[in-house]
Amino acid sequence: MIKRLVKIGILFDFYGKLLSERQYTAIELYYIHDLSLSEIGEELSISRQGVYDTLRRAENKLYEYEDVLGLVSKFNHNKNEIGMVYKLTDEIKKEAELTGNDKILEKVKKLTVVLEKIMDDSQEVVY
Repeated sequence: MIKRLVKIGILFDFYGKLLSERQYTAIELYYIHDLSLSEIGEELSISRQGVYDTLRRAENKLYEYEDVLGLVSKFNHNKNEIGMVYKLTDEIKKEAELTGNDKILEKVKKLTVVLEKIMDDSQEVVY
């Protein structure tokens, strides 16, 4: 259940604005604000069953968007690749420290700053 909750949350971050207003609100109230189906029904003026159906349709849409666009997969792939670049940068830094190569150390510092900026930018929530 937690794995599914996290997956829907990530998909919602990436594709939530592509949902209808009602679907967006239902997902937000259910997964983010932790409201029950009855509470959401009162908020949206629909039945509990209507909320359930809206949630299922919205979830299916989120999965469909990922199947077609693959933004979450691409994001995760890029994050892993950046992690590998971090490791290589660390190895280069260690070698430069051993050899006393200040030029390489300076370039590694600049590269690390750029990588950190990329990672910080990619952590921002998509809304």
